[in-house]
Amino acid sequence: MMIHFIRQGDTLQKIADEIKLENPFYLKEFHNQCCVKEDFIDDELVSGKKLFLPDFRKIQAYNSKNDAPFKSQIRNPKINFHPENLNVNYKVSIRESSLVDEKKTENSFSYRFSLRWLNREFGNHIFHLSKNNFSIQNQTKIGDMAIACFQSIDPIEIQTNSKGEIISIKLSEETVKKFSEIKAGLLDQFPDQYAKIYIEEFEYAVLNQELFQKKMQEDWIIRTYFAHIRNDFKYGKSQFHLSLDNELLKVDQMVRISTNDDEIILNQEVENANFKGEFTVSKESGLINSLDITYSSVEYGVLYSTDFKVNII
Repeated sequence: MMIHFIRQGDTLQKIADEIKLENPFYLKEFHNQCCVKEDFIDDELVSGKKLFLPDFRKIQAYNSKNDAPFKSQIRNPKINFHPENLNVNYKVSIRESSLVDEKKTENSFSYRFSLRWLNREFGNHIFHLSKNNFSIQNQTKIGDMAIACFQSIDPIEIQTNSKGEIISIKLSEETVKKFSEIKAGLLDQFPDQYAKIYIEEFEYAVLNQELFQKKMQEDWIIRTYFAHIRNDFKYGKSQFHLSLDNELLKVDQMVRISTNDDEIILNQEVENANFKGEFTVSKESGLINSLDITYSSVEYGVLYSTDFKVNII
């Protein structure tokens, strides 16, 4: 038996992790068997008090029961992906801010995101994705052009594998065929010389398949909705990589118990980064019902923050 003096911030889970005890319940059980009645632990640990810890042999005995919460089936779900006949609309809300010298600048916008399943080819899924109903807090001409340009190529075609992960993003054949007409319409809508430069750069980006796919994969909705969230779980955790700010983040994902038996809630975080995510997915189809991500980073002394939310309409 060992003695640990409880410090501020200590939890049963944290201490159990440190001594390699899989189920923190037994830490409380062991202590309460060894201590006097007035030192019993009910829920919270009290800083400064003693905590009796089991020795290595006792820890092995507890672990051999194989009943740690992180080993349960509910903490290690197999998330399937069955999007057949999907035709769904989501509301997307994004709030971005920057903080420098205690001065905060903020902008927010929202739009509707539509996703329709088309068919299945060689085990892969084909979707049409569209955006509409844009609402922007700080409207600018560049913002208006960006919206008009994106909507002019709707819908884009997305192909995923059987787990809902991106294989390719491209324009529809119809859009490619009539792009000269699309460009002419954009030039009529935005007739000045600076708009012409912007629209020609847009033309180059969308007609270059490799460049178009790269830019689309940087879009918030695409890189999060089609993230590798359905990777296999082991010991209550799964991992995937997400590209943000030209950095590849390793995201740890765990299940939060839900009161709704039809859904799975996935909590996400990144070690040593200000990233928090929560996805709610259908247990039956593996499709996303909602997602909520907060992320912040510092660059050249400026704190940039993003709140990103998606919900079914």
